[in-house]
Amino acid sequence: MVLLLVIIYLAFISLGLPDSLLGSAWPSMYSGLGVSIDSAGIISMIISGGTILSSLMSDRVIRRFGTGMVTFVSVAMTAIALMGFSLSNSFVMLCLCAVPLGLGAGSVDAALNNFVALHYKAKHMSWLHCFWGIGASMGPIIMSYSLVRSQLWNAGYRAISIIQFALVAVLLFSLPLWKKAQSPASKSEETHQQILSVRQLIGLPGAKQALLAFFCYCAIEYTVGLWGSSYLVTIHGIPAETAASWISLYYIGITFGRFLSGFLAIKLRHKQMVQLGQLLIGTGVVVLLLPIQGNFLLAGLFLIGIGCAPIYPSLLHETPNNFGSRYSQSVMGVQMACAYVGTTFMPPLFGVLGAKMSYGLFPFFVGLLLLIMIFMVILLYKKTGTREGQ
Repeated sequence: MVLLLVIIYLAFISLGLPDSLLGSAWPSMYSGLGVSIDSAGIISMIISGGTILSSLMSDRVIRRFGTGMVTFVSVAMTAIALMGFSLSNSFVMLCLCAVPLGLGAGSVDAALNNFVALHYKAKHMSWLHCFWGIGASMGPIIMSYSLVRSQLWNAGYRAISIIQFALVAVLLFSLPLWKKAQSPASKSEETHQQILSVRQLIGLPGAKQALLAFFCYCAIEYTVGLWGSSYLVTIHGIPAETAASWISLYYIGITFGRFLSGFLAIKLRHKQMVQLGQLLIGTGVVVLLLPIQGNFLLAGLFLIGIGCAPIYPSLLHETPNNFGSRYSQSVMGVQMACAYVGTTFMPPLFGVLGAKMSYGLFPFFVGLLLLIMIFMVILLYKKTGTREGQ
């Protein structure tokens, strides 16, 4: 199981690599494509829409083909889609390539998160998402290097695609490991898992609050990732190349925070981890609202990134505890779908607000989502009566 866990970590690098590319590259992309700056929201919606669809179908797909095969095919789809991005010279072509990019993310996300939640301790969930952060942090760095060296965003996408294809090869050779992992005990556990309809799921105690909490969290994470760079450029006059590298600090904050969270999870309860993260996000938002420039803005983004770190893995790992292991795969898939609804609609919504009003609304938008998430998490723990020892 140790080698398989390493493979899962590598798979989460592949999930993180594309997530931060669009936001870091967009200030250099949109003018050459002949579209407005807020058009990034359309591509983001298409990607997230595909992810929502594949997340909702994940339970049945995983039962039919298995976690290993779903992971392999999904990463292969993202590699092909990213190569398509690198070859694109029009906005329409980017939108078409965004479809397989989104479809490739949903099922594998739900599959791997549920697998780790059921079979590994909480620290591994944090470290798993730390590896997502490694991928997400690498994306803007590679893109910034490509922009500085060649002035071409296409080269950044091509480099990421090549890395993805290398991970596809690793996953292909790892397929026998997944079969070995199907021990009699795990097969019995999977057999007893039940598929719930969306209506049945929403009826579970705390389900509405959990879904809204995931919605708000991912809305925050992706809004900052997509529009943080544009906020720095349009409001604070920071050069696009510098902003692309600066936004990587946000993802580095998530990555470093999840590395630390793995150790903190040994001592702290999930509830405490979530509350700590919310406090740090709030502090980062306040920093961005202060009349400051330069490195202080970096501190605000870094704090938001560190604050995001423990929230998502802690809530995910508690899914079997909140709703029961027999429902966890069904719940996990819909949680993923609701999370991606947040990524689909909220970043584009801010793009419209920023274009029509001001991108200076960025900290207020993030702060409002944070307040809603805090309230939903409080209600979630009251509804589910989560054990204090978890």
